[in-house]
Formats: sequence, structure tokens, C-alpha cells
Amino acid sequence: MKSEILIKAVLATAVLCGPMVALADAPDADARDVNQRSTVYVRDSVITTKIKARLAAEHLTSVARIHVDTDANGVVYLSGTAQSQDAIDTAIRLARDTEHVRDVRSDLTVHEENVHEGS
Repeated sequence: MKSEILIKAVLATAVLCGPMVALADAPDADARDVNQRSTVYVRDSVITTKIKARLAAEHLTSVARIHVDTDANGVVYLSGTAQSQDAIDTAIRLARDTEHVRDVRSDLTVHEENVHEGS
């Protein structure tokens, strides 16, 4: 039930942020430095939101434990824990395949309980 609510919330956020993508990518020659920094922030937020929505849509059970951050250069940082190495690989692949992502850096680890179960 909670995962359904989380997925719906993330997808709704992605839909609402969709129009910001067009604004974030539209160059404005007269934009002042403050507006440019604001645009970069919006673009970073949109990338982060897209990746979170893709993770939720993929039904990764550990999506709440995977943290996504994006810097001004389009580099995505994944951190936290996942249920398995396959889940980590999927998260990295989804992030890399997201529009405007230039690089993905992962500090994801397999959740400790799952490491001991496999032993």
C-alpha cells in the first residue's frame, strides 16, 4: 500500500514538473546570473525527479533507501542501500539512460540483511 502511494506521488510530481523541463532548457540571452543559477537548479531537480520516478516505475522495493542527487553539470550521485546487486545495476542503468544525465556515480551497497541471507 505504501509503495503504491509512493509511486503515485513520484509520478504525479514528475508530471507536474514536466513543464519546467521546457523552461529549464530554454536559453535566455538576457538572463542575469541569478536566473541562470535558478535555471540550473530547476534542471537538476527535474533530472533527480525523473530518475526517482523511473526507479519507482521499475518497482525496486528499496526505492525509499536509494538517494538521488544531481549536480549542476548533470552528474547524478546515487547513495544508500538496495536489496541486491541486480537492483543496484538497474538503478545505475536507469539513471544513465535518463535525458540530460552526463555521468552517474554510485555509492550504493547491498542491504546488510540480504548479504547475510545469501551466505
